[in-house]
Amino acid sequence: MSIDFIKSVYYEILSYFVPEKIDYKIEGSCNKCGKCCKEIRCYGLKNEKEFKLMQFFFPHYKRFFIHKIDNEGNLVLTCKYLDDDGLCSVYDKRPKLCRNYPRRTISFNAEMIDGCGFKIIKKEFKDYLK
Repeated sequence: MSIDFIKSVYYEILSYFVPEKIDYKIEGSCNKCGKCCKEIRCYGLKNEKEFKLMQFFFPHYKRFFIHKIDNEGNLVLTCKYLDDDGLCSVYDKRPKLCRNYPRRTISFNAEMIDGCGFKIIKKEFKDYLK
């Protein structure tokens, strides 16, 4: 079990209890492209065994399958409930994880998929000095 996996579990647990810390601003809106459901980056999850553990401890992960591994060795997941148009077929019953996307938590990596309707406005050091 890698330290990155342990961090992922730790951050997942914190996301339920720790108030949001916002160091950036998210602008835009969903353009219903479905890319966020097809390319779910799991920073810290490196193999199928770690993914199975996440599914055991956090059942909402059971709705995803491993799509590929990114250039940094992290798993990229895809939702099982996408329809032919790439949209959620169980939209009214989607979990909190999906309803809150994009989420601003301590563990958020502050990146959006190319073509997403949301964009990240990152704060620079000089912004804090103002």
